[in-house]
Amino acid sequence: MDLTVLLDPRPDLPRLAAALDTLGHEGRRHCVRGWGKARQAEIYEAARGFRPLSLEHFVPASVADLTEVIHDGRNTLPAFNDFQKRFCRGPDADGVLWGYNEGSTRGFTGPGYFTVHAAEGEGTEGEIDIDYRTLPPGRCPSWPEILPNSARLGRFVWVGMVDRMRGISNNVSIGRAYKGGRAMDAWFVLVRRDAS
Repeated sequence: MDLTVLLDPRPDLPRLAAALDTLGHEGRRHCVRGWGKARQAEIYEAARGFRPLSLEHFVPASVADLTEVIHDGRNTLPAFNDFQKRFCRGPDADGVLWGYNEGSTRGFTGPGYFTVHAAEGEGTEGEIDIDYRTLPPGRCPSWPEILPNSARLGRFVWVGMVDRMRGISNNVSIGRAYKGGRAMDAWFVLVRRDAS
């Protein structure tokens, strides 16, 4: 399904969200793979306040603790555009999720572990932070060993980074990377797989 008509000349987020919700996972993934850097930046700005997110967007309440939920991602970097962020809720997580990055670069950068919590700061209501500054205290049994984000080449990627997430549809969110509190020229879209 070609949804570009819902993005030109400006994103029509209500219609885009409704269309994305009618697609299956592969249809949603196919759609967002066509969103380049300029498109993702435009959608990210349009999504401010559109669809407030909670932690349940990333790990639905019906999913048991320590059960991974995979979100397939597409970023705007020059290479290695496809990746996954894998999330879970730990026992006694108290408003924080755990997660890491899975993709072809993991052997070089490490897993890039993070915690997930409500965004902090003025004007961030309904947004979620994927925070690489704090490692989770645990992991799912199938996940790789937790390494400091300064290990390997991860020091150039993960250290000091926070991804600020905004909602688009039931299964789709969009993020922008920040380092040291400054916005980077990097965006990405996540498509949550249905819990099985």
